[in-house]
Amino acid sequence: MSFIGAALIVAGGSIVASGISAHSANQQAKRSGRRADRLEDKMDRLEANRQEIINPFSGMRNLSDMVSNPFANLQVATEAAEFQAEEADIALANMVDTLQATGQGAGGATALAQAALRSKRGISADIAKQQAENEMARATGEANAQTMRFNEARRMQAMTAQGKQYMFETQENRDIASLDRLAGLITGNRSNENAARAQRSQILGQMIPNAVGAFTNIASMGATGGAGGTVNNVSVG
Repeated sequence: MSFIGAALIVAGGSIVASGISAHSANQQAKRSGRRADRLEDKMDRLEANRQEIINPFSGMRNLSDMVSNPFANLQVATEAAEFQAEEADIALANMVDTLQATGQGAGGATALAQAALRSKRGISADIAKQQAENEMARATGEANAQTMRFNEARRMQAMTAQGKQYMFETQENRDIASLDRLAGLITGNRSNENAARAQRSQILGQMIPNAVGAFTNIASMGATGGAGGTVNNVSVG
């Protein structure tokens, strides 16, 4: 085999090897590009389906309607005064009847009437005191119950708002983590795609010069070595 023929074979082999490497790099670039495209589609869907921003306090209501003044309608215990007057009239009538029946004088009647009035007045005062105390206790109890209801309603509203905020932030953090992960994968695949394309371009750019160099080296060996010799264990001459 002549050195020219051998040079052509070596140059052709170099071109074939370079072509295979370039094709492999091109396939790698395409695979990385397709993976990046799929990841970008997934990222776009995730972005499009993210939850809307919420106002965790949107369900809060005005609690002022729960506040009132339970002491506003406290009244004077008039029942006791009315009872006292009625009992006084009854006592006087009874005294008069008794005096008329027994024939006693006016002085005795007055003394008995005064004693009866003092007794009834004491009963009336005690009833008035009990009524006032009961009314005050009722108003105080209502005020305390009202405060408890208001505080509980306010606490429940705050807990509801905190729950909404927690749910929103938890989902938001998950979405952000997923987006960050996808962004990292996309960046990695785009980098691989670009690197493979650069490698392909480099291989193609060097393919002809490498083949020419191989051909020149073999041809020059033939020119300096004469017609005889071997190239890669192949006898030439």
